[in-house]
Amino acid sequence: MSRVLISGASIAGPALAFWLRRAGWDVVLVERAPELRRGGQNIDIRGAAREVVRRMGLDEAVVAATTGEEGTEFIGRAGQVIAAFPAGTTESGGATGEREILRGDLSEILVGQTLAGERPAEYRFGDRITGLAEQEGRDGGAGQVLVSFEHGPDEAFDLVVAADGIGSSTRDLVFGDEVEIRSLNLQITYGTIPRTTTDKPWWRWYNAPGGRSVTLRPDRHGTTRATLTRLTDGRDRAGVQDRSSADLVARLRADFGDAGWQAERVLTGFAAADDLYSESIGQVFAPAWSRGRVGLLGDAAWCAAPVSGMGTSLSLVGAYILAGELTTHDDHREAFAAYERVLRPYVAQAQKLPPGTPRLANPRSRVGIAAFQTGLRVAAALPFWVGEKVFAPSVDTFELPPYAF
Repeated sequence: MSRVLISGASIAGPALAFWLRRAGWDVVLVERAPELRRGGQNIDIRGAAREVVRRMGLDEAVVAATTGEEGTEFIGRAGQVIAAFPAGTTESGGATGEREILRGDLSEILVGQTLAGERPAEYRFGDRITGLAEQEGRDGGAGQVLVSFEHGPDEAFDLVVAADGIGSSTRDLVFGDEVEIRSLNLQITYGTIPRTTTDKPWWRWYNAPGGRSVTLRPDRHGTTRATLTRLTDGRDRAGVQDRSSADLVARLRADFGDAGWQAERVLTGFAAADDLYSESIGQVFAPAWSRGRVGLLGDAAWCAAPVSGMGTSLSLVGAYILAGELTTHDDHREAFAAYERVLRPYVAQAQKLPPGTPRLANPRSRVGIAAFQTGLRVAAALPFWVGEKVFAPSVDTFELPPYAF
């Protein structure tokens, strides 16, 4: 039996814990947040990830927790609907997918499963990894990783997996500056605001000049999830994250105060939000997904960026593949190599964003917005399946290997 430490308790980490526990492993997860983060925006589960969820036996639980979003509307300056696209009806199509769920709700489902039954996973909140040192085995025994923690004593594990996001500090301990984080020159701020009678069960997207957009999305908790997005000048550092602060709200007001539509409502709501979160969007390109006994998973390994529509799906598929290979091979080096060999082509395809992304959907000028909206009107007037294809991710097929879980 092996003992593994996973850094990160959002989606990828608990998904890996789910499969490794099924194979009889001891699993410990460390999360720097003081408790399970139940907030977060809409995410969707597409393509092969839908099959992973079915193999987990969690499809019914996910369906019960979906947001109820019925489709996507693009909004004009006067608040009118420019174009509407109903939710997708295939496993990968549509701007609104069949399995739209809040990040926090999916995380709660996964964590709950890892705590159920015999030998539950152990969660250590409010701590993080500060050091990693591989140790050779004694008298022919297997080696281990000696892990140092910010708040706890040093401890040895057979393997460590960094699943702690695009800005993974665990990854940096092993790879340093070898990993490229490529900026997409886009800043997105997320938050939850009060629902009003004007809100609809649709994702509503409004563009303002200057490469800005305001979106509102429904949830199942009686509130509304909002985002403020803007193109940046290329000097931002991708992966930099900013949580709720008076300075952030002041910057947002300076950037969006004249944006129009419901920007003022969102700014007011963000000033009182307790889950405000802002990040510079980028993609991660790592030379390898493992080194020694330390592996990478999810955004820490390959972040495709939220605009890819594949972040959550890649995390679920990646956790399944990594667990499968670790439980198939006796040698961790062979397991990590097989994991990367099987999954890298799928990830590489998902990271290939459509030409013009994200600038195309965030025009800087009124002329650009008008052109964008004309294209949307044309697409909305075509047969339904065309709209599904327009908003489908760049990759939606992957043959999941069978593993003896």
